[in-house]
Amino acid sequence: MKIINIMNPFKARVFFIDTVSSTMDISRQLASEGAFHGTVITADFQTAGRGRIHDRVWEIERAVNLLFTILLRYQRIDIIPPALTLRAGLAVSLAIEDFVSSICNYHFDVKVKWPNDIMIDGKKAAGILCEANDGYVFLGIGINTAQKEFPEHLRNKATSIALAMNKEQLTENREQRTENKEKIKVNDLRFLLLEKVLLRLYNELETDAGKDWRMRLEQRLYKKGEQVVFAEGAADSGKIVKGCLKGITDSGELLILPEGENNAKSFISGELRIY
Repeated sequence: MKIINIMNPFKARVFFIDTVSSTMDISRQLASEGAFHGTVITADFQTAGRGRIHDRVWEIERAVNLLFTILLRYQRIDIIPPALTLRAGLAVSLAIEDFVSSICNYHFDVKVKWPNDIMIDGKKAAGILCEANDGYVFLGIGINTAQKEFPEHLRNKATSIALAMNKEQLTENREQRTENKEKIKVNDLRFLLLEKVLLRLYNELETDAGKDWRMRLEQRLYKKGEQVVFAEGAADSGKIVKGCLKGITDSGELLILPEGENNAKSFISGELRIY
């Protein structure tokens, strides 16, 4: 495990490992050893990366995407920021836009899909997994950065930053940005993205800048104001709600106005269906 020298506004170490079972596992190990609030572990590849739903895995290429977990330490459960996963999603969406504009004159809107996905052009570009125990919160984030191909069953559902901007443009602008300097490898762009995510996370979770998170999140909430199909509760519950997605509550619950009803209902768990 190496320490990498990148800017972390949490003032904690950023560790790198080539291959891990998951960065979540290593983050838990670091917590048991007394690691500080804001400690980061990132890796080139995960052999057992997982998503929010346990039978789904995060399928990635080696060394082209950003995979990391940040360890957050809270002395009491009541001081954990409400709707932490959604607020992390807001930070990640903003950081992706920061990243793209920093390397070329290009912009696209990044949406947050409740409760934990980041969408570009209607396809998933990143996912967030939040787990907590013993005073620690483990915030795992995976961002498809420069992946060019996805398995057939994911091609209509997943994208990467490079694909969304056109990978040729990413390469051309990277070379222009490093003109007259030692050329930066594509891999190193992941660490530029990591710096921007950490800065946005810090601002959203640790400063007053994050106070109006709900308003700003609703401005980029995926499918807001549209008719949606929502699977309530566990993935196999069979409870389907159809209606208009109205927004979120202060605690991060999803608000849907069901078909034929006059009042919106809030949901604490479930999944928006994409066909």
